[in-house]
Amino acid sequence: MLSTIIQASENFCIHQIRVPHILCDEISKTRTLIASIDIETASGEKHRVYIASDSKFMQRVSNLFLEEDDSDEETLIDMTLEIANLIVGSAKVIAEEENSNTYIIGTPSFKKFDSFDFEYDQVKTIKIEDDILIVAIKKLRN
Repeated sequence: MLSTIIQASENFCIHQIRVPHILCDEISKTRTLIASIDIETASGEKHRVYIASDSKFMQRVSNLFLEEDDSDEETLIDMTLEIANLIVGSAKVIAEEENSNTYIIGTPSFKKFDSFDFEYDQVKTIKIEDDILIVAIKKLRN
């Protein structure tokens, strides 16, 4: 499941941001904007997907979508929610096309603007220049 979300994240970086990226396993301890979105697989498993980024990454997105060079924190939070929805929604389509572990998605919610310290089962970080995007997933108990 993480693989389709990572694929969707990389597609976003390639097709929207258009700057080379690097995929790695390390988690940054810097302050990040963190959103989550719950998903439920066709088999009934529930997972929470976390999308976290430093403010520089989200400012890059805000500049791309809104043409704002210096967004306020509220706008960066809105962009975080939008990116979570965009990435997980795209991953859902990828999973459906591959007919592998399809799922339904919930509504994204903003968690906090702080270091990423949530429990997770799997995680990857995408680095674009000095900016970071953390994608993590945690299986929830039914």
